[in-house]
Amino acid sequence: MIQKIVRDVFFLGQKSAPAQPEDILVGQDLQDTLRANQDRCVGMAANMIGVRKRIIIVNMGIMNVVMYNPVIIRKDTPYVTEEGCLSLEGVRKTTRYQNIEVEYFDAGWKKRRQKYSGWTAQIIQHEVDHLEGIII
Repeated sequence: MIQKIVRDVFFLGQKSAPAQPEDILVGQDLQDTLRANQDRCVGMAANMIGVRKRIIIVNMGIMNVVMYNPVIIRKDTPYVTEEGCLSLEGVRKTTRYQNIEVEYFDAGWKKRRQKYSGWTAQIIQHEVDHLEGIII
């Protein structure tokens, strides 16, 4: 179901709780909401749709990938960039890393470990920040 985008910085500034297998449907809401906003958005965290759980979705070009309980376990090659967010007005400077490695659970609740770089790595870092209550 397409959900409304949360813009309340107090809500967005709180850490998210771990996702559980029963939270799988939140991933579908993220899919639907990202698809509805694909002209101006490449990723989302569950708190952006009012659910304070550790779930993100990332556009990876040909498909959107939902990650449950993602954790960045390795990062290297920092750089400064500017980012925007559906939940905020304008853009802000932030530091990101060119290469990251992430552990997460997929929709079948299977643990995954994957390396990402470039634009995809940047999106994941932005969304994981949301889970920590970090607003760019």
